[in-house]
Amino acid sequence: MKTKDLEKLLAFMDEHGLQELELSRLFYRIRIKKCSGLENERVYEISSGKAGNVRVVEAERKEEADDRYHKILSPMVGTFYRSPSPGAEPFVNEGDTVKKGQVLCIIEAMKVMNEIESDVSGRVVKILVENGKPVEYNQPLFLIEAEI
Repeated sequence: MKTKDLEKLLAFMDEHGLQELELSRLFYRIRIKKCSGLENERVYEISSGKAGNVRVVEAERKEEADDRYHKILSPMVGTFYRSPSPGAEPFVNEGDTVKKGQVLCIIEAMKVMNEIESDVSGRVVKILVENGKPVEYNQPLFLIEAEI
């Protein structure tokens, strides 16, 4: 089975909330079981009947986010940029105070630059994405300690 096919199966499991998936074909059988080891961690145990029951464990760690912080989520799939242009100062840094409506970053999608604004006022606790990296829909971008 190709890695791309395996990634599609893992995405399918996440999308449909499946905990276990078994797939049998003529020359192989694959069983994927989603195990929960730690909070904010996804672990998949993959067992293959081919080549004598090979076992692979893949863990994907996500940034730990305390529930007391407000998450700014990506509204789209695209590329994350912290500044308006290469070499320019970032819109915000960790520790900065932001106001509701202030631009935090840009997400480029299909050659269109989309400004992402804060939906709360507060202090930027953590920037969760590196500059120039791809982001997914609903992926956390920033943790904000909201003003009360």
